[in-house]
Amino acid sequence: MDQSVGDMLRETAGRLFQAQCDTATQRLADGGTWPAALWSAVEDAGLHRALVPEAAGGFGVAVADALSLLKVAGARAVPLPLAETMLASWLLAGAGLDIPDGPLTVGPVRADETVTLTETATGWHIAGTLTRIPWARDVQRIVVLAGDRIALVSRDSWSAEPGENIAREPRDTVRFDGPVAAAGPAAVDAAGLIAVGAAMRTQQIAGALTRLTEMTTQYAQDRVQFGRPIGKFQAVQQNLAVVAGQAAAAVAAADLAAEAVADGVKILPIAAGKARAGEAAGIAAGIAHQVHGAIGFTFEHNLHFLTRRLWSWRDEFGKDTVWQTMLGRHMARAGGGAVWAEITAA
Repeated sequence: MDQSVGDMLRETAGRLFQAQCDTATQRLADGGTWPAALWSAVEDAGLHRALVPEAAGGFGVAVADALSLLKVAGARAVPLPLAETMLASWLLAGAGLDIPDGPLTVGPVRADETVTLTETATGWHIAGTLTRIPWARDVQRIVVLAGDRIALVSRDSWSAEPGENIAREPRDTVRFDGPVAAAGPAAVDAAGLIAVGAAMRTQQIAGALTRLTEMTTQYAQDRVQFGRPIGKFQAVQQNLAVVAGQAAAAVAAADLAAEAVADGVKILPIAAGKARAGEAAGIAAGIAHQVHGAIGFTFEHNLHFLTRRLWSWRDEFGKDTVWQTMLGRHMARAGGGAVWAEITAA
């Protein structure tokens, strides 16, 4: 059977990350070193443009296939703004703007934050503050949604105050005050931007949980206690089954969210997917550390590269409770007679 384009993309990404994203690179990134060689490999392969239509210089592949690259990146705990660059490029393409080379990031990433874009005699001017912007200190341009316009903002129009998430990935406070490099009409509103970001985090969570399941199962087979592998004990087997079930649920949630993005950014299925994946991340990461025991908490072991990202990603672009509240309110407004129809419509 011939391979699909999506299969080939994922295989290409898997080989690239296996070769380029080793433990040494991850540890250097943890210390604040930008993985330049890894980014160059991603850019050379064109993976950062996977979500961009062919007419705008992208691959022209199906949206779900493009987003599935993030499962592969999540499984390898890739310390790069690949999701953010894909999202920023997609926003620029939707606004009819040229996409610059290099890594990009986006804002706002929180639903309650906005910036002001004002048209002046010399062009557009941006002002305001956004928090928790991923990788801001490592990029030269940020793509910002301001009202009904997309703005491409160069480094000389903003400053970054360093911050980080649990995984030690940059999450900076950015203060804007200056001209923008380009601006165009937005193809998505603020809720849509957050939703697409949530769908991307759902993909990353699904990939990380798939890898975490493999690592934990292998460790249970290798670790011998009381004369036999701990994976032979019924209690451990039950826990491994829970981890595998949570990973499978997250993969299904990621697929649901990706289809919702492809279908014009349908927010409710994305909300359900992100909430379920976030729940899975918390349950599975906790069990993985229980199975690994003390060694899983050491910096020398690779488990933490996954679990710290899982704990971070579940809270970004809307934590579980935010999306669950949205779903609950929607169901309450729909009324009891419509609950089944609403569930099956997703």
